[in-house]
Amino acid sequence: MTTKQSVYQERKERILGIVVNEYIRTVTPVSSSYIAQRYLLDVSPATIRNILAELEEEGYLTHPHTSAGRLPTQEGYRFYVDNIMNEISLLEEQKQVIKREYEEETRNLERLLEKTTQVISDLTHYTSIITVDGSNDRVFCSGRRFVVEYPDYQNIEKIRNILSVLERKEQLIQLINCELQKRVQVFIGHELACKNMDDCAVAISSYALHDGQTGRIAVLGPARMDYEKVVSTLEYLSRLMHEL
Repeated sequence: MTTKQSVYQERKERILGIVVNEYIRTVTPVSSSYIAQRYLLDVSPATIRNILAELEEEGYLTHPHTSAGRLPTQEGYRFYVDNIMNEISLLEEQKQVIKREYEEETRNLERLLEKTTQVISDLTHYTSIITVDGSNDRVFCSGRRFVVEYPDYQNIEKIRNILSVLERKEQLIQLINCELQKRVQVFIGHELACKNMDDCAVAISSYALHDGQTGRIAVLGPARMDYEKVVSTLEYLSRLMHEL
């Protein structure tokens, strides 16, 4: 790839990242004029329009017929997670809050795992799930209420399908017992192990306690979930559970 092509590709990836981040934040299609005005990029609005059109042709963006703005597709989210997303760390005050919540629960595994799901859901505003390897009965889930609060989920049938999965332990286990290639791995839409969840995403990590217990810890949310925050939360909590 020539230098000129490399610069152009970096520009395309930056604009795709802007669309994904803005859509995660606002749940509103993102227009070229908005990008030009808010981000003051060193390119013209016409160039931004052309890049958005290219990204749509390549399958990373789409647009509602009623709007001039674009929103990410599942392929767009996938590229964002794999290539664009920044690594962030939880703020120190967030870490201290989590540690204080844990102080009373470290001697009892059931309470520890239940507390973990509550902490994750409170921090991310998504549904959290924890399983214990070798036990189909020890499945913990918090934050189901968030499913009905996402502006993306206005379809009653869609909400019913997601809640149905969250109410059944065997489906939760199936959902998060995927083979992991990374410390925290993200599965989006049709990549999920459960049907009728094409508009969802799941971030999954494994954990190991000092007593030898192992399992999975996961966050379920809409495809436009805040991936940076979710991944950093799971990374921190999986390490903290081992330390405690």
